[in-house]
Amino acid sequence: QVHLVESGGGLVQAGGSLRLSCAASGVAYSSYTMAWFRQAPGKERDFVAAISRSGGHEYYADSVRGRFTISRANDKNTVTLQMNSLKPEDTAVYYCAAGEPPGSFYSSEDRYNYWGQGTQVTVSS
Repeated sequence: QVHLVESGGGLVQAGGSLRLSCAASGVAYSSYTMAWFRQAPGKERDFVAAISRSGGHEYYADSVRGRFTISRANDKNTVTLQMNSLKPEDTAVYYCAAGEPPGSFYSSEDRYNYWGQGTQVTVSS
């Protein structure tokens, strides 16, 4: 069982930066792929980024590649999402997730077993 708590959301102007953190508690945190998803009002939840168990592989949605960076610290049970050059279309509730997606399924939300409660990110134009 893994319990996830996100923090770091807020209001920022376009072009600004935010850093989201996800603190995990429970056993075997380092056994899970960690990911961030987001859900804008009236839209489905979308994949943002994922990082492998060791941290050696990172995956990004095309819409955030080059602007966002995911990282993890297994000794601290944390995963972070550094978001730079934010755009109004990045406005959403951001969720941290943990799971064991096989192969290329890292962007599939149904492959993740544990979810945080979400943190709001609002980017003003």
